[in-house]
Amino acid sequence: MGPTRSEGDSHDGAKDPTVRRRFWTRGRAISAIAVTAAITVGITVGGIIGNSTAVPGLGSGPGPQPTSASEDAPEPLPAEPTAEPVEHARQPGTIYLADGGTARLVRAEVDATGTLPVPESLDEATWWGAGLGAGGGAAVMAGHVNWQGALGPFDQLHRAEVGERIEIVDVDGGEWTYETREVLTLHKDELPDRAAELFGQEGNHRLVLVTCGGRYVGGPSGYEDNRIVIATLVGTPTAA
Repeated sequence: MGPTRSEGDSHDGAKDPTVRRRFWTRGRAISAIAVTAAITVGITVGGIIGNSTAVPGLGSGPGPQPTSASEDAPEPLPAEPTAEPVEHARQPGTIYLADGGTARLVRAEVDATGTLPVPESLDEATWWGAGLGAGGGAAVMAGHVNWQGALGPFDQLHRAEVGERIEIVDVDGGEWTYETREVLTLHKDELPDRAAELFGQEGNHRLVLVTCGGRYVGGPSGYEDNRIVIATLVGTPTAA
């Protein structure tokens, strides 16, 4: 079980992982269900692999004896050119935040009650609404601020600034660039009145990222606020 927060605690990097989060769309709650079972996450820790420089098959005995200067010796071979570092290809279906955080995108639809499923994993974000580069409407992407004591990539929304770039790689490998235009924190009671403005499928196309913040209140709401980043499209995939 995770640590217990008191009513007066607040989001400070959002370290309480005990609840799922609540979001809103079209005036309805994108509600999250409190869970009691932990998510099992495979974690790769680079430090587990040692830094040993030992080479198998080489003994620790004396090295080769020095030769006299009169002995013929081949000219030393020129050093092999150092290979340029290879940049890892960006993964399709992934959002890349300005601070370096990434999340896999999972397409989802709201159900009959207006509920949008929350991500199954800390490193995923649920995507609902408009497609990338759509003619209008909001592409809403909601992610966890934390889970099981670990911060999620969407925790970075709490440090987002206007002008930062957000990049999304679509399933075909095309890169879409959005620029942050607005960053706001809203109490969840305020969201119904602004749902159409923020998350609706009318109006100009925009990317809307959502996570939790504010004071931890427990229950199905978890935190009392939502952190929201709104960005507009500034770059599309380069034509082949």
